Amino acid sequence: MNCAISGEVPEEPVVSTKSGLLFERRLIERHILDYGKCPVTGEPLTIDDIVPIKTGKVIKPKPVHTASIPGLLGTFQNEWDGLMLSNFALEQQLHTARQELSHALYQHDSACRVIARLKKERDEARQLLAEVERHIPAAPEAVTANAALSNGKRAAGDEEMAPDAKKLCPGISAEIITELTDCNAALSQKRKKRQIPETLASIDSLERFTQLSSHPLHKTNKPGICSMDILHSKDVIATGGVDATAVIFDRPSGQILSTLTGHSKKVTSVKFVGDSDLVLTASADKTVRIWRDSGDRNYACGHTLNDHSAEVRAVTVHATNKYFVSASLDSTWCFYDLSSGLCLAKVSDDSEKVDYTAAAFHPDGLILGTGTSQSVVKIWDVKSQANVAKFDGHTGEVTSISFSENGYFLATSAEDGVRLWDLRKLRNFKSFLSADANSVEFDPSGSYLGVAASDIRLYQTASVKAEWNLIKTLPDLSGTGKATCVKFGPDAQYVAVGSMDRNLRIFGLPGDQIANADDDSAQDS
Repeated sequence: MNCAISGEVPEEPVVSTKSGLLFERRLIERHILDYGKCPVTGEPLTIDDIVPIKTGKVIKPKPVHTASIPGLLGTFQNEWDGLMLSNFALEQQLHTARQELSHALYQHDSACRVIARLKKERDEARQLLAEVERHIPAAPEAVTANAALSNGKRAAGDEEMAPDAKKLCPGISAEIITELTDCNAALSQKRKKRQIPETLASIDSLERFTQLSSHPLHKTNKPGICSMDILHSKDVIATGGVDATAVIFDRPSGQILSTLTGHSKKVTSVKFVGDSDLVLTASADKTVRIWRDSGDRNYACGHTLNDHSAEVRAVTVHATNKYFVSASLDSTWCFYDLSSGLCLAKVSDDSEKVDYTAAAFHPDGLILGTGTSQSVVKIWDVKSQANVAKFDGHTGEVTSISFSENGYFLATSAEDGVRLWDLRKLRNFKSFLSADANSVEFDPSGSYLGVAASDIRLYQTASVKAEWNLIKTLPDLSGTGKATCVKFGPDAQYVAVGSMDRNLRIFGLPGDQIANADDDSAQDS
């Protein structure tokens, strides 16, 4: 007998006392609860009106689709399909597990590298600390007598220095001061006999300068060249970028020799150290790095200097090529020994708090010029670390400073343009209005002055009373409207310009015009 609702043999059969029909218990009970009547006759029906029937165990007949060979094949096909789907899901899970394992192994490898780097930096710091501690007991009286300055302040006593021994600077010793003085005397004597080189580019040549090449040196996702320097003896250019790298570029071949990576933020200043294989970089990550060519143009970081607590804006190398200075927004400048990377003096001005944005040594080496974000230019005596002069007049941050080769003039750039200062009378004798001047640079002979702003302007230098004539205005072809740095090549034969795109641009005379210019110079001579 079959259920009147499902048409199948019921597992728990019940019969209605009113209609006598057979039902599956669970089906009729649900129907009564929902509708309260018989599903076949429509008569009112309650749970009390159904009576269970005792039967033997019912064996359900096999479904029709398994009673034939095609039905069995269909069943097998369905089971096979289910097995394949399950196998595919397992393979996906295996692939995901492999990816997660690979990522975990990569993170482990990265962590090991970071740990190794931190251990190396810790060992370097310990070595540096040990070297400093060796210097401190060697001449405690000299340190006290010479008022060795840490953060530009005289030590009030050993009690103040002892708790923070790592920040204690040994000071510029008498031997170093003697060395700086001897260098100053030699350079001053040599400068009196200075002659303009015959190979220097003429004014007529500068007037015909045009763009010769453009080189994409830095990354596209963080474009911008912040600083630049040229090693004239090898015609090699170094650039510091917003992408936190410095690039060493061979101009004659147009090839990148090396890319210096290690800073975590933009490289604000880059300098070659004389004709040696050393390069200095300063960064917004508060550090200064000393790089050395380890062979085959592979530069390795020899020292990472962490003496500043804010962005380092400038580095400048002393004429001895043994010492250098870094200037920072933490209101200090530091005097370093280049070979050891030891900070000999950390100086600030007690009279006023200023943030240093630019720095340059005088050609003779005993005077240091610094620019500040408070529009002030300060002149320092390197021997005593005393502020001996201050120039006011700029508007906005002082972005760059440059001493002329004759040692008489100082050029500074800022938001309001460029100002020229007479160091003999300590006064401003000329100004060039140029909105947002970012860089100013004398050529090594002191014959020309370059200014980088919304365009690039080249001037002929003159005396205090004579006119400084504008020779050439070069457009900023980067499309950013902001040239950030300008440098003269050897003998001013070309001008290198960095902008807020990633390209280094070279302006000069095309090849055929160079030959003509050489002929004209020979006829003039």
